[in-house]
Amino acid sequence: MTTTSAKKTTKKDFKKIILEAFKAYVLEHGTMPKSIFKFSKDLKMKEEEFYTWYTSFDSIKSAIWLEIFDETLKQIEAQEVFKEYSAREKFLGFLFTWIEELKKNRSYLLSLYSSNTQKVTSLPKEAIAFKEKFKEFASDIILEGKETEEIANRPFISERYDEAMWIQLWFVFQYWLNDSSPRFEKTDAAIEKSVNLAFDLMGKSALDSFIDFAKFMYQSK
Repeated sequence: MTTTSAKKTTKKDFKKIILEAFKAYVLEHGTMPKSIFKFSKDLKMKEEEFYTWYTSFDSIKSAIWLEIFDETLKQIEAQEVFKEYSAREKFLGFLFTWIEELKKNRSYLLSLYSSNTQKVTSLPKEAIAFKEKFKEFASDIILEGKETEEIANRPFISERYDEAMWIQLWFVFQYWLNDSSPRFEKTDAAIEKSVNLAFDLMGKSALDSFIDFAKFMYQSK
């Protein structure tokens, strides 16, 4: 009696293979591939197979931004102490962890977004999906901050807090790209100072207290 054992087949993660090959190409050539046809051929796959996973090189770049964001969230949420952080501390924790994830891809990011090759003051279209996911995360922090009164609820203005936090994150990214200090110490300082300033501005100020008092006095008449 003969027995046959089924061979275990390892399913290839073509999405990951394409993504990593794209990053490797950018790192080796300092620019994006010239065409999807040639890129697919080098990977020994048909062009139509490429489109099963990505629709363009921009969609690959978008996936890389999301991958960095998702890994950042995974890292911070794995820390039990993160749940106990204040809104300010959570945003600080996110930015510091995000920079650590960016470091793993620094050469790739410099190749595409360095100020020497491209101005990144305007948002690249491949980062739009990342911006949307970040703003969802920021909105959760803002809501929590409002509940604890760490963040003041101001009509009209507080509706734009998530956009302000995005602008701050993009500022940190550009600052980091051009940071040549040892261990990126200047970027760490920029994160801490800018976040403290932002939360001081979003927090309840002396002006808010004066307005509250003025309302109280008026309503008490």
